[in-house]
Amino acid sequence: MTILHSIKELALKAGVEVNWYIPGQSDTARLFKLLDFHKIDTVIDVGANDGGYGKALRRGGYSDAILSFEPLESAHVKLVHASRGDVAWEIAPRMAIGSSNGEIEINVAGNSYSSSILPMQSLHEALVPQSRYVGTEKVPLNRLDAVAHPFIEQSNNLLLKIDTQGYELPVLEGAESLLKRVRGIQLEMSLVPLYEGQMLYKETIDWLEAKGFELWSVMPGFVDRTSGRMLQMDGVFFRVQS
Repeated sequence: MTILHSIKELALKAGVEVNWYIPGQSDTARLFKLLDFHKIDTVIDVGANDGGYGKALRRGGYSDAILSFEPLESAHVKLVHASRGDVAWEIAPRMAIGSSNGEIEINVAGNSYSSSILPMQSLHEALVPQSRYVGTEKVPLNRLDAVAHPFIEQSNNLLLKIDTQGYELPVLEGAESLLKRVRGIQLEMSLVPLYEGQMLYKETIDWLEAKGFELWSVMPGFVDRTSGRMLQMDGVFFRVQS
């Protein structure tokens, strides 16, 4: 038995799985390989919450532009703090992103990151009781196509990342013009309904294929710990190159 195998066995006994940091074994390593391969120079982070995705990008070595959007007041404060001192990471004013411009009410979840414009399904509440809605906030609503920012205008290879808890389709519908310039898209895809009226994974794949994007990678997300069933995953899509 090699030293590595011994370490892996000890780690498993402690509830930790050890793998090589390579695209074939690590979701994170695969994502950064994709970003590098497609020369992504700007990430539009819709539904940034407290900045976890942006911080993960920086830890992984991505040093180019990030433009983050977050509607919730408390999360937006944390997001601004997370980006402090990073001149290549800018935070848009508080707003939700969707298919129209105006104002909308967002449901605030107890755990913040499960917050959504859509009503939550009982399955979601049952599996994660702390995700139950505890209030609402009215926020500005804007189409991405209506947002002007130097990061977007100067980019050659945009990645649009969407984490809006079932509200992905309105975000995409409000970015029809921008999508023509987008190189890649990373978004949550649900295998089962977790929010009322959301688009499920098959519809998501079909919708994006019709817009000229193909699925390059998936990353496990929300899992039912009791049964082991996967309920959500992230899909990473890139534009079909002619």
